[in-house]
Amino acid sequence: MTQARSTHTAITLRGRAILSRTARQAALAGVLLVSAATVMAQTDSPVGTWQTIDDSTGQPKALVQISQDGDALDGKVIKGLGANDQPDRRCTACTDDRKNQLILGMTIIHDMKKDGEGWDGGNILDPENGKVYKCKMRLEDGGQKLVVRGYIGVSLLGRSQTWIRQQ
Repeated sequence: MTQARSTHTAITLRGRAILSRTARQAALAGVLLVSAATVMAQTDSPVGTWQTIDDSTGQPKALVQISQDGDALDGKVIKGLGANDQPDRRCTACTDDRKNQLILGMTIIHDMKKDGEGWDGGNILDPENGKVYKCKMRLEDGGQKLVVRGYIGVSLLGRSQTWIRQQ
């Protein structure tokens, strides 16, 4: 009788070990699945940090943080990257409430809404000349690049920049 109880206890302990190992594997699989879903969600939305590129030099110019604000996207300058960039630089050319405000921390993209495969309906400020343009954005290369088009009137009359997602 003692040997039967001992065998039964050994089988029960093995069963518990197998169940415990299976539960750990299932938990790990769940964490990996959630992580993959988070990465996928980030690549189908422009929410995140983007490196802007200077049109004339092709060099990195600034980091812009795009965030969700209700059903719209806004973007603000979080770091200047230019060689001559100064943290106390101000938008002296701006003509709205941003006139003479610090460019660092300034919202330059406002009220972009999802429109099919891209985002539209908002505007973008060019702090270099103080002008506000209508704006369209679309993701490329699996969400790693953001094509930002600023324009006046119709989108044919404007210019595009390709921004690079930062991790």
